[in-house]
Amino acid sequence: MSYPYQQSEQSEQFEQAPRSEPPEGRRRPSRVRRWVVAGASLAVLGLGAAAVMTYFEIPPFTDKGDPVSFGQAPGGGGRAGGTGQSADSKVLMPTGPAASFKNTMTLDDGTHVAVTELDGKKSGFKGKVWVWAPKEYGDPQYANSGFPVMIALPGGAGYPKNYWMGTDLGLQKSISQWHKEGKGKPFLLAMPVLNPGPDDKGIYWDGSDIPGEPKMGSWLTEDVPDLMKANFRTIKSRDGWAFMGSSTGGFAGLKAVLKHPDRFKAVIASGPDIVPDSPLWKGHEKEKAENNPELLAQELIRRKGPDVYLAFQVGTDESNKKTLPDVRKFIATYGKGPIHTDLNVIQGGRHNAKTYVPAMGQQAIEFISKVMEGPVPAS
Repeated sequence: MSYPYQQSEQSEQFEQAPRSEPPEGRRRPSRVRRWVVAGASLAVLGLGAAAVMTYFEIPPFTDKGDPVSFGQAPGGGGRAGGTGQSADSKVLMPTGPAASFKNTMTLDDGTHVAVTELDGKKSGFKGKVWVWAPKEYGDPQYANSGFPVMIALPGGAGYPKNYWMGTDLGLQKSISQWHKEGKGKPFLLAMPVLNPGPDDKGIYWDGSDIPGEPKMGSWLTEDVPDLMKANFRTIKSRDGWAFMGSSTGGFAGLKAVLKHPDRFKAVIASGPDIVPDSPLWKGHEKEKAENNPELLAQELIRRKGPDVYLAFQVGTDESNKKTLPDVRKFIATYGKGPIHTDLNVIQGGRHNAKTYVPAMGQQAIEFISKVMEGPVPAS
């Protein structure tokens, strides 16, 4: 007895049996319709799953971690000044070697925030730096142009991340919008860690080279700029270099511009400290004084330049009630000669980045952009 044969025969008989018709007014859905409904249901489920995987950044529905070159060939570099570029050009073409950047997020306009691990040659410190280039950087009309750089420093621990790298604060989007409105330059952003470790024990480094500690001053003012020069079309002179920061990051940026006015021209300092106060300075009073913005400002005035532009932002509801009086005193005392200052008192503003970013568009970004260059065409 052959079971396969019997099954086939029974199947054939079943297929040949007449079909019963449903009662009038009720028709069975056709087989095609059933398949269409099933297919549509699967498609909806698939789209839902894709959305979930995208939200939680599960491959292959995310480009997080993908390499980002910013126009540089991997491992490549370019001669300072670029091929065929005149020696007196204002533009510095990427000097190389190209860093290994990995995408951390893609913005709505297609631009990328990417991160690399930088082994600082000047500081000896190794840490993360996030970077972002505005959409104009990839525009063919600016293919040979140098762009201004803004080094954005966070407050708080500033480690293991720099909170400006996230899109929740809207710094990147705001820079693009301010440029469209004619208020600001299309800055390249460098967003390094501010400290070499967490400040959970009240320890921070004041963005300075404190004896016996990681050289965070050299990290911020030499290694990070060198990374940008190696990988992006930048501007040779200080006219294309600025800092921006909040709280301790505001202090570090303010101090960097006053200490190195030959390299940096401007800063936006939001809710900043005015003097160094890290406990790590104990026993190093001479070096502490060399990193004191008040003393640095005195020296710059004595030397009669070069000119620097300091934009301050302070909220009326700052957690430290001395912040606004201290900033006003600094401006009244040192805002003269080569030191040009601007103050935006933010009504109802608190000591946080969500206060400071929108306020930048009120006056600070315009104040510094008016005195900076870029994009600068290669000559």
